[in-house]
Amino acid sequence: MTNVKKVGIQKVSEGSCEEVEDLLVVEYPFTIFVNDSEFITLLCTPEGLDYLALGFLASEGVIKSIDQIDTIRIEEEKGQAYINTNVPLGLKEKLYGKRTITTGCGKGTVFYNVLDSLGTQRINSTTNITSESIFNLVNQFNKMSKLFKDTGGVHSCCLCNDKEIILFHEDVGRHNALDKIIGEAMIKDIRLDDKILISSGRISSEMIIKTSKRGIPIIISRSAPTNLSYNIAKDLGVTLVGFVRGKRMNIYNDENRVLISTN
Repeated sequence: MTNVKKVGIQKVSEGSCEEVEDLLVVEYPFTIFVNDSEFITLLCTPEGLDYLALGFLASEGVIKSIDQIDTIRIEEEKGQAYINTNVPLGLKEKLYGKRTITTGCGKGTVFYNVLDSLGTQRINSTTNITSESIFNLVNQFNKMSKLFKDTGGVHSCCLCNDKEIILFHEDVGRHNALDKIIGEAMIKDIRLDDKILISSGRISSEMIIKTSKRGIPIIISRSAPTNLSYNIAKDLGVTLVGFVRGKRMNIYNDENRVLISTN
């Protein structure tokens, strides 16, 4: 399935108007069923759907590891994922427990059990990174998003170590891009507690909670955090870096993991 659609538009520039074709990113409803029960519908970019389904369930705390999955089937044309597990998951409590609507991208409704999430253990990772490595990685990251260059309509996330980018995904929703990273890492058995996450978008409280549940110690963004994400990052020991542009950045919470390179 294609990620973009061509449409005819009127382009106005400096007093002139012309009929041209433009590319729009596809926004795709994707429903996840777990053990034959409908769980949630996400609005996403139709790529990496198996990663998205698994990553969403993992970051929501519904599954703990890939070992709990028996089968996963994606029906792309229908926009559906069918996941069967080998353990009971208490979906009724997950679906109808005390939940809070959090900020999301697009028109999708994203729910989060905040009380459960804030029970996440504090991260004590000794992973660190130099400021020069941050600038280099973000520079590489900025060059990778072809879909953004084509449409201007997506967010992107990547997983890296202090030297190179390991996984990369983009999506109409920044939370979806993160879940795709988490899902691919699960399938490929990539360790997360010594890795770094880079995001193109605002760092919301949900982004901090999702990453801390998987043990990722450092989150970097080209944009800003919110005050709640800042507070949660401090509580959970997550290193939070924002506004990385050129050779500038803001370190909101360090945890002694960012080593400043001096000239």
